This record gives sequence, C-alpha cells and structure tokens, in this order.
Amino acid sequence: MSVSKLHNTQPHWQERVDLAAAFRWTARLNMHEAVANHFSMAINGDGTRFLMNPNQMHFARIRASDLIEVDVNDAEALSGPDAPDPTAWGLHGGVHRHCAHARCVMHVHSIFATVLASLADSHLPPIDQNCATFFNRYVIDDGYGGLAFEEEGQRCAGLLTDPKVKVMIMGNHGVLIIGDTVAETFNRMFYFERAAETYIRALQTGQPLRVLSDDVAEKTARELEEYPEQDVRHLAELKAILDQEGADYAT
Repeated sequence: MSVSKLHNTQPHWQERVDLAAAFRWTARLNMHEAVANHFSMAINGDGTRFLMNPNQMHFARIRASDLIEVDVNDAEALSGPDAPDPTAWGLHGGVHRHCAHARCVMHVHSIFATVLASLADSHLPPIDQNCATFFNRYVIDDGYGGLAFEEEGQRCAGLLTDPKVKVMIMGNHGVLIIGDTVAETFNRMFYFERAAETYIRALQTGQPLRVLSDDVAEKTARELEEYPEQDVRHLAELKAILDQEGADYAT
C-alpha cells in the first residue's frame, strides 16, 4: 500500500474537499468517536485505491490535503509514517477490495445507530419517513468478531454483495454506510442516525409503534431514492456554512 498526500493541483481534489467537509460536519454532529472511525472514497475503477483519513486525526481538524491515498495491492500496506490505522485498513480495504460498487464508505459509532446495533433485534421498522428510507436496504451483521482487522473486514464485505444494500448495522459495533459519492453517503449516514434516534426514542415511550405497511414503506424508499439532488444540496449547504465561518477544511 502506498500512501501519499495530494495537493489541489492533483487529481481527486474535489473528492478530498467533500470528504474533509463530511469529516468536519460529522464531528459537529457528535457522530464521531474520539480519534477513531474512518471514511474512504475510491479513486480508481475497481476501488483498490482510495482516499481516507490519516491515522488517529480528529475529524474536526481534517483538511483536504491531510487525506492519505491507499493502495490495497501494496504489500507494505501498514508500514511507513503515514500508514493508516490497521482497523481502517482491514474494514475499508476489505469493502473496497470485494465490493467495487461501494465507492464511498463511512463507518461511525454514532450514538443511536450503535444503540440499535446493540439490541438483540437490530431491525429498523418503518415507523416514519426517515426509517422507511432504509426499508429492505440494510443488512444486520450479527457475527461481530472483534476489532476490524483484515479477516474481520473481509467477512463484513461479504455481507454487502447486494447492490441494493447501502447500510450495514454492525451488531455490537456501529454502522457502515456505502454510496457512489461523498454527498450521497454522508446524506445516507445522517438520515440513518436520525431514523435510529426516532426509533430508539419511540421505544422509550413504551407505547405501541405505528408501523407503515411494506407497500407504503417500499414506495417511500423508492421516492426518496429518486428525489432530485437532496444529497448534493445538503453537502453544498454544509460547505457553504463552513466557508462562511472561515474553516480551513478545503486547504
């Protein structure tokens, strides 16, 4: 694995800027986990080369130029001063290596998604529009095997072979989101955390749940998938706020 820093005169600068903005906003939403968790974005056709955050750098400080470039075919993957976190290598490398359709991968231990992942039944019923977004579009991993080193990452990747599945509820661990772009994946991660929060808070009332029918839930999910540019505009607005504040994420 070769690791290097790119600059704004190099390719993939826009992907770097988008990822940096996603890191910053994830920290602002308190969806980060100290200096753990990772986002990655494939930069070649089969996903074997990708951008990701440096080892144990806080999301709130990450700039576009800080992102490292990783090659999963490099035998020296974890050597050198800029080597990625071994668990990031295992999980993200495994997904990118085995699931070429997973162009962008975001893994967090956000509070409500992790609470959901900690329940004996981690299904997310379609009790509102946000929850319906994920109807039949997630997989539950109930085989947690410890830190996501290479073998565990490969096992997780095997659960994402269906292109319809965009979310892995990682039992006893957190959540992993995939998508085609940074904007799409971040938007999906944001709404999954919102959906999980709605469900967990609904359970806390102890009252019966009002669950949508399968037909309405599927119809809602399709309509939201086809809703024009929501993900692009969401990220663009977040970047506009960061720019107004003078943030250095895009440097």
